[in-house]
Amino acid sequence: MKVISVKFKESGRAYYFDPGSLTPKEGDYVVVETARGVECGEVVRAAHEVPQAGAQRELKPVLRMADGVDIRRMQQNRADVQNAFDVCAERIAAFGLAMNLVDAEYTLDRSKLVFYFTADNRVDFRELVKDLAGRFHTRIELRQIGVRDESKMMGGLGICGQAFCCSRFLRSFQPVSIKMAKEQGLSLNPAKISGACGRLMCCLAYEQKSYEYLNCITPQPGSVVRTPDGEGTVVEANVIAGTLKVRLAVESLAPRSYPVADCVYLRGGRRAPKPPRPEAAPPAPAGNADPASPAVPGPDAEA
Repeated sequence: MKVISVKFKESGRAYYFDPGSLTPKEGDYVVVETARGVECGEVVRAAHEVPQAGAQRELKPVLRMADGVDIRRMQQNRADVQNAFDVCAERIAAFGLAMNLVDAEYTLDRSKLVFYFTADNRVDFRELVKDLAGRFHTRIELRQIGVRDESKMMGGLGICGQAFCCSRFLRSFQPVSIKMAKEQGLSLNPAKISGACGRLMCCLAYEQKSYEYLNCITPQPGSVVRTPDGEGTVVEANVIAGTLKVRLAVESLAPRSYPVADCVYLRGGRRAPKPPRPEAAPPAPAGNADPASPAVPGPDAEA
């Protein structure tokens, strides 16, 4: 099926839409209807074919090509939303609510104003919604998001010195566990393996399959191996360098390093079934035609 990819925020994910008879090019702006309402977005990939399974839901059509009025309205909304953000932050403080405002956005026709926030617990913001609705005279939606989504929306630099992966190219968050850090031989100090969001760094998942494969074909510490100098016990394994540090049966000799290829596994140690060799994963689909916010759905309220 033929689709185009459209995104609505600089750091947001792209979504599939049905272009119909229109032929928008990359960089063009189009008007589409989303779950949040009518929005104007930028085409980041022109019409292309994707498998039917690539779009999980029925695609919504592009309503029209954006004209000068639509683009000016979109730019005006983005300018006005900063004032809305400041007013909401002031009212949150006035009501004494335990919530941290992250972002705000208008729909193209200004029929809805959405605020994104983080909070440790559920927050009763019904009075806040009524207050904001009276001030802005439009539907108000407050959407609670997670700390990872907050980092994605706010952006920043990671400890590697580059912009956050979630803001730059990740379309969705992958499960990350402390087991990955263990298998990759990383420090288990939370300060060293956590991102700015306070959660485990997303990049731990990038090479996990390769580490799983290498760990299974490499004798682990405690294994008995045969080296060119005789049998010995592995005391250290460097799966990236492909070397083993082996303490030979002759106790007078200090442990020596050998290439894994020069050692034959005999027994002992931690061994697991050999997984298939990891292959480069195909690029993930850009999304479907019903963009929810780039946040984890939470308790919402509308007025």
